[in-house]
Amino acid sequence: MPLTDTACKNAKTKDDGAPAKYADEKGMYLLVNKTGKYWRLDYRFNDKRKTLALGVYPEIGLKLAREKRDEARRLLAEGIDPGELRKVTKATSKLSAVNSFEAVAREWFAKYQPTWSEGHATRIIRRLERDIFPWLGNRPIAEITAPELLASLQRIEKRDAIETAHRAMQNCGQVFRYAVATGRAERNPAADLVGAIAPAVKTSFPTITDPSKIAELLRAIDGYKGSFITQCALKLAPLVFVRPGELRKAEWSEFDLEHQLWTIPAERMKMREKHFVPLSQQAVAILTELRALTGSRQYVFPGARTNGRPMSDNTVNAALRRLGYSKEDMTGHGFRHMASTLLNEQGWNRDAIERQMAHAERNSIRATYNYAEYLPERTKMMQSWADYLDGLKAGAKVTPLFKMV
Repeated sequence: MPLTDTACKNAKTKDDGAPAKYADEKGMYLLVNKTGKYWRLDYRFNDKRKTLALGVYPEIGLKLAREKRDEARRLLAEGIDPGELRKVTKATSKLSAVNSFEAVAREWFAKYQPTWSEGHATRIIRRLERDIFPWLGNRPIAEITAPELLASLQRIEKRDAIETAHRAMQNCGQVFRYAVATGRAERNPAADLVGAIAPAVKTSFPTITDPSKIAELLRAIDGYKGSFITQCALKLAPLVFVRPGELRKAEWSEFDLEHQLWTIPAERMKMREKHFVPLSQQAVAILTELRALTGSRQYVFPGARTNGRPMSDNTVNAALRRLGYSKEDMTGHGFRHMASTLLNEQGWNRDAIERQMAHAERNSIRATYNYAEYLPERTKMMQSWADYLDGLKAGAKVTPLFKMV
């Protein structure tokens, strides 16, 4: 039953003094505790449960609280998280100038954040908050010069974080271009800094491509003495060679073991495109055994401390260290490079390999393929790859099945 003004006025904590909730409508309720009465709205956004504060009673009466609730629900209907919008608005209002660099940057971030993965968005905002905002945040964006921006980037460079400096410059350039497009700046000073920062030395993720060394690694994984769930992740990683985040966040609802297919939804992929992973018989066997343990839960590889979250992003790497492989020898990401290198050497269709790796295709003509293209060949390739690894592990001299192009 909806609340009334009288019910709000008479609302009290529970007899033992514990907080009490008085439900109204559409997710709104009055929370009463020892310190006062507070309007709250529970809602879901991107499948996450959230709570929005609507004000303090009686300063905010029942009628006004409902108006605030309806406004929040209108935003949700438009695909906007009212809680995140409030954070951005509050942060922006505190800035010394409406068109300061930080205000424009946060506006740009809020606009594009929905198109990024959670991890990518977190890295961007942390980079700006740590390395750029303290020095340029309060400056009017139209007045910032190339030397000012360079000074901030050089602070990053001096701590030998060259790659971070380049990424920060890229993000700043995006903010300045947004400011130009929205009429709050006339030019992008980051464009004048090309070549001003030392070039980043690109390094590949550590991996193992020597067949004899791969065999040793696979046998070491079979002898892993830690968690069974972690061992299954280690066993599956070389068979599917997806990105570590895609593996550890895998959900049982994504798997069709009968048809030997794993469908990763677009929102969990780096390139924001649904991805098919054909499963070899060996991969299905691992998952079938693991399903008896974690099949009733959301995640295939739940965290050790809570079933509500996937395993941590360091679990596989920590297990590799436990097996005696340093970070210079092998990482969870290294299984991708291992597969890509050897599959290319074995003569498999380069396009099929790239599609299976879920790499972005920069050529607009070649980018016309979709997530299901080359699926029959990829299915054959994934089974051949699993058989090849089994042969290596057994110590046999393996001649892989491949299709020359």
